[in-house]
Amino acid sequence: MTKALRWRVFTLQAGLIVVFGALAGFTLWASSYVQSSVTTQLAAQDIIFPAANSPEITVLPAVDAAAMRQYAGQLLTTGPQAEVWANNFMKVHLSAMPTYDAAATLARANPTSTADQATWETVFMGTTDRSMLLNAYGWWTLGSYTALAGIGLLIAALAVVGTFVFELVAWRRQSPATVPVTAQASAPAFGAAGSVPAVGIAQMTKHDS
Repeated sequence: MTKALRWRVFTLQAGLIVVFGALAGFTLWASSYVQSSVTTQLAAQDIIFPAANSPEITVLPAVDAAAMRQYAGQLLTTGPQAEVWANNFMKVHLSAMPTYDAAATLARANPTSTADQATWETVFMGTTDRSMLLNAYGWWTLGSYTALAGIGLLIAALAVVGTFVFELVAWRRQSPATVPVTAQASAPAFGAAGSVPAVGIAQMTKHDS
């Protein structure tokens, strides 16, 4: 490898290290920021999972009760917890009620009915809370995937660093190339001590005779 080509390789490797390192740092920071923001917003709501054997859980279907029990007594602060609360608790209760459109239509048709107005309000608040919890879960999931991308970029940066060090060590250990210089000596015109070679003397004698 020529010196110019090797320097091009070094430059490319250094550029990749900077790019991969910067992207890895940014994605890891973004992941931490997103998930910490979700945790802060969820913790502010002060939602606590019911106890494992509480009536709120025992009345649920078996699958939903099992999902709720894994977080029993905990404060809701993470995306997976928000998904369980939205899909395995709130969804079960909302399924026993009319849809938002049906509740709103009934409440408008009977504006003086307190029960219909209460049902509409309950469905509205339940669906709104559930959508916000699922939104928090979505952002948490995005943060998790961003963290995986950051780890992948960090591994790529370390791999390029390894190749950079390898090329540097190989360059240091490589012995300088030597080009042998060969010169073909021309035959002297005269012999030792300035005498004319024997062949030349013979030719001169033949010419004189």
